[in-house]
Order: sequence, then structure tokens, then C-alpha cells
Amino acid sequence: MATAVSGRERGAQDPTEMPYTGSDTVDEQAQQEEVEDKLKECIDNVLDKSAKTRQVALENLRLAFSSKMLFDFLLERRLTLTDSLEKCLKKGKGEEQSLAATVLTLLCLQMGSGPEGEEVFRSLKPLLINILTDTSASPISRQSCAVALGMCCYIAAADLEDLISCLTCLEGIFSTSCPEEGNSMPAQHSPLLQTLHCNALQSWSLLLTICPSSYIKKILDNHLLKLPLMLSSDNVNLRITAGETIALLFELARDMEEDNFYEDTDLLCTKLKALATDSNKYRAKTDRRRQRSIFRDVLHFIESGEFHEETIRFGLECMYVDSWVRRRTYDAFKEVLGSGVRHHLQNNELLREIFDLGPPLVLDAAAIKASKISRFEKHLYNSAAFKARTKARSRVRDKRADIL
Repeated sequence: MATAVSGRERGAQDPTEMPYTGSDTVDEQAQQEEVEDKLKECIDNVLDKSAKTRQVALENLRLAFSSKMLFDFLLERRLTLTDSLEKCLKKGKGEEQSLAATVLTLLCLQMGSGPEGEEVFRSLKPLLINILTDTSASPISRQSCAVALGMCCYIAAADLEDLISCLTCLEGIFSTSCPEEGNSMPAQHSPLLQTLHCNALQSWSLLLTICPSSYIKKILDNHLLKLPLMLSSDNVNLRITAGETIALLFELARDMEEDNFYEDTDLLCTKLKALATDSNKYRAKTDRRRQRSIFRDVLHFIESGEFHEETIRFGLECMYVDSWVRRRTYDAFKEVLGSGVRHHLQNNELLREIFDLGPPLVLDAAAIKASKISRFEKHLYNSAAFKARTKARSRVRDKRADIL
């Protein structure tokens, strides 16, 4: 997925991260009012005549929305902000359109899956589709619109018609990376277009996780033959996304107890094994390492049906990512929220409902303080973990030496 340019590169600052000044008796209500005043100023600046001012305002809103819960503040301003974002998407260029699409995604995430979020999504869905399908538009804008369309539809689509129309649109974007009939090699595209296709495929696979089983059966028939061909792409992110999507489709098919939904499993496993052991020197070392790691997981799942579980810790809680559906969903929110994903997992009712975390925990100051370990305890823990990791790696190296 495309990531927005860091606000620090432009001098942007999260308006909700106010510096602490004064004594311990600072009025919390006054601080909150100051935060809201800065956010109001940012919303006003989204319509400024200067393109640079608009971009800084959008970046500040992106930082604020991704790091804080602002439902009450945004509830009465959502229509104004939606209209402003619409103007940025219609008249802006490149980076401004990209930021506006990202802020729209975060606004929808703040509003949730109720009528407020649905209203935001419905009002700007046609515009997102227009930019996404416009081949003359900036690739960066189209990348962010692909993410926004998938995320907003996942959060706020009210009926199956909205879901199917978004799936169809996204499919039309990434399918151009699939080989043409009679050709086993994927079509060649520029890196920016490959990123667009990757974003569209990720959004498409995210929406598959909420599709009815009848539609999934059609997808299995149409796409399990095409997606393995994308494993030959020269773009590492597109190869990885295709592999993860294949694993997701296998999981959905098995959950529906579909039999004989894919006949060339042996050939597919051969391709996956080659990618899981790829040592071509012309690929970057980090790309090879990431590709091997992910395709080992994909191959293991296709062969055995077992998923490599991951634990996500936030505050006093933890969440288990124990399926490809859950991984695709978590990765989608993590890409949009960045480092703020843990704050939203703790406090955002939408995310807590999606991941079955229950209502947000209510903790007093004493409980929070008791949960924190001292710097010395953290140092001891890190030292022990480093020693254990070094010993484990040494044993692996010894085994490799014996084999050689």
C-alpha cells in the first residue's frame, strides 16, 4: 500500500500533540480547547488559496486523525470537512489529492460503520472511482484512492451493491497486471503503476473478507487461475500481495468446505517453494528476505492448512492474528494508521468490534502506572532476550557449518 509522506518532511505537526507548559495544575479543559482550535484552523486551511498551505493542513489532519479519537469533535464538522476534501480531490493535483484521499479514509474510520460513516463514503465514492479509473490522473493520487475506496467500503458500505461495485472497480485496475490470454508472463508496467495495481489488489482482497459465500465461489472460479501467474511479476510487492491473496482465497474456500476448488496445487506449491527459497543476487537483500519469509508462510498454509500465528500487543491487551483474513484486515488498518494503530485498537470501538476485542478498557491512573515496568527492568529483559537470541543463532550457524 502507498504510504503518505511524513509530516516532519514538510514541517507539519500533529495539532493534538500539544507541548506541556506550566505546572501540574494546568487546566485540562483549556488544553482540550486549544487542541480543538488548532484542528479548526487546519480544517479552515484545507480551503486556502495556497496549495502548500492546503497540503500542510491535510498532513496535520492526517497526523491528528491517526493518533487520536476525535468522534465528538468531528461529528458536527464532518459535512464541512467532506465538502472540503471533495474540492481537494476535484481541483488538487498529485500530492494534494493523495493526502485528501488518506484524510477521507481516516475520517470514515473516525465516524465508524454507522450512518455518519456511510454518509461520508456514499458522498465521495463516485469521485474516488473517477480518479482511480482515470489513466491521465497522477499515479500517486490513484494509489491513495485505491486504498481509500477499499477501506471506506469495508468500514461503511451499507449494502451488497456498494460492495460489488467497489470490487469490480478494483479488479479492473489490478487485472491489467495479469498475463493476457495465451501469455504466461505478466504485463510490464512502470513502478508507479505496479504500486497502484498492488494497492488495488490489497483493497480487493480486504473486501473479499466481508463478501457472501455465493460471491466467493465466483471469485474462486475466475481468479485462482489468474493470480498464480502474477507470482512471476518483477515487482516484489506485487508478487507478495498475489501470494497472500492466494492464501486468503484458499482459506475462504476451506472455510466454506469447498472440495476440488483448485486442481493445480502441486504446480502452485512448486512456484511458492521457488519464491520461498529465492536467492537471486539481482534482487535486493531485504526484498529477498521479506519474500522468503512470507512465501514460507503461504506455502506452509497451502500444504498443511496451518497459519503462523502472530501476537499484537497494545497497552495491557494483546490480539492474536491467527488467519489470513485477520492478517489482511490488520495490515490494512496498520498501513492507514501507522504508529497510531495501537491507540485505535485500545480506544476505537469500530476496530474493537472488527477484531472482537470487546468494549474499550477503562483504567485508572494507578492501574496504568502499575502496568509499566521500570527502565532497569526493561534493560534486564532486553539483555536476557539478546543473549537467548544470540545462542539460538549460534546453534543454527553450527548446524549450517556441519552441513557444509
